[in-house]
Amino acid sequence: MDTLSYKTVSANKATVTKEWVVIDATDQVLGRLASRIALILRGKNKPNYTPHVDCGDNVIVINAEKVRLTGKKMTDKVYVRHTGHPGGQRFATPKELLGRKPLAVVEHAVKGMLPKNRLGAELFRNLFVYAGPEHKHEAQQPKVIHLNEI
Repeated sequence: MDTLSYKTVSANKATVTKEWVVIDATDQVLGRLASRIALILRGKNKPNYTPHVDCGDNVIVINAEKVRLTGKKMTDKVYVRHTGHPGGQRFATPKELLGRKPLAVVEHAVKGMLPKNRLGAELFRNLFVYAGPEHKHEAQQPKVIHLNEI
């Protein structure tokens, strides 16, 4: 045979089909939820996945305040940030963070599972997290997916 009977298809921005999906975070374990969200944002659940292209879907996470952490992580885990000023190191537990900014816990977990480059920043813009059951993306007609179906 002179020619190949198959060809590797590499997706690009023009050939990618992006969809909108809704994930309910109620009683989901944070790490497992975040890894599934990162997988969908990256596009690894699609057959035309290409590592250097944004071929993932837009993800809407609802009920982020009802996410679950196992063990004693709710009080023992510590998020560290720095204000940029001398002595500006600040610490917060997930319990405090959920009370103050309920979206930050899910966003932080997902961001840590995305690539640390320009592509990762672009993928992170496709994530929309909401504390309650309401979201403002009804016009995009998102489809609801359950994480155990992926």
